Amino acid sequence: LLLATAPMTASAAEEKVVYHVNDSSVARVAMNNVNNHLNAAPDAKIVVVTHGKGIDFLLNDAKDDKGEYAPVVSGLKAKGVDFRVCANTLKARKLEASAVNMEATIVPSGVAEIGKLQAQEGYVYLKP
Repeated sequence: LLLATAPMTASAAEEKVVYHVNDSSVARVAMNNVNNHLNAAPDAKIVVVTHGKGIDFLLNDAKDDKGEYAPVVSGLKAKGVDFRVCANTLKARKLEASAVNMEATIVPSGVAEIGKLQAQEGYVYLKP
């Protein structure tokens, strides 16, 4: 009986991935990667953790030459993607929590969050 259930357990394992963004110059690439990931694995649990210059695309009114980031972030959030912003970065840059897109969650430390997700919650690490 255990052998019969083992393959079902393995195939039913939840796919959990943390995308690490520490430079907003790759934010569009990262979000495209996340969208492609979800197209291939719609049930994947994805967290995007940002710190340093990586938080810039999650600040209010952030945009690049392709337009505003907020609609893309909102679209991914609607698909279950969780965006997290480093409080240490906000403090170092003298930014208030209100400067952050309301779709994102502020965590004490971006790098500690990545470590926790990997070590304690079984997330796979990807860096676009």
